[in-house]
Amino acid sequence: MRIGSLFSGIGGLELGLERAIPGAHTVFQVEQNKYARAVLAKHWPNAQRFDDVKEVGAHNLPACDLLCGGFPCQDLSALNSNGTGLEGSRSGLWGEFARIAGELEPRWIIVENVHHTWRRWVPSVRRDLYRLGYASVPLRLSAADVGARHRRRRVFILAHPDGQQLRKLPRWWSRQDGQGAPESAKPNRWPAPPEPCRAPHGLSHRVDRLRCLGNAVVPQVAEVMGRVVMQLEEGSA
Repeated sequence: MRIGSLFSGIGGLELGLERAIPGAHTVFQVEQNKYARAVLAKHWPNAQRFDDVKEVGAHNLPACDLLCGGFPCQDLSALNSNGTGLEGSRSGLWGEFARIAGELEPRWIIVENVHHTWRRWVPSVRRDLYRLGYASVPLRLSAADVGARHRRRRVFILAHPDGQQLRKLPRWWSRQDGQGAPESAKPNRWPAPPEPCRAPHGLSHRVDRLRCLGNAVVPQVAEVMGRVVMQLEEGSA
């Protein structure tokens, strides 16, 4: 399965998906942050990389089977008093995600963003996906569900052109309350958590590292999403 990644950060989404889906490989990544792109280049040397989501599309992106990404959340935040949501200059980049999805027509789409203000984005994103011909379902999952010592709750919208495909979701998602993942679906590797603040003052790129870690998707959570996609794929075989 070929994976395309938008708003890639340091690659947490595609890392987890590649772990879960046999043979999956990332063919392109789009990320504006220079330091994050350097991290991506180290771990995905064979993927094509781009720095501006507004400048990519079917004319220069390779085809992919699964398109994933977490568009900027700043305008969705409860701390954002102007309430711009998807009309904001940053979270409004969801429109570029939707445009690219419409041009590439991948088999699967995974959209990730914050949980606590989901009403500001989930209904609109699902409507846009519907207009593109995709059925979708929102799935709630937190880092704590996969064994982390922090919550980091997120909503993942899983989309596919065939709505019947999504009706085959594993039974453990029926509650959709963020606590659904059973032991059998959880990743089998969870290394000791890093201590990003241990770096001495003045270490090169320390601020960049901390910012990228703070914005990253937890790979073990993305791995659960990959396992869901695999179960649905196998169910259609």
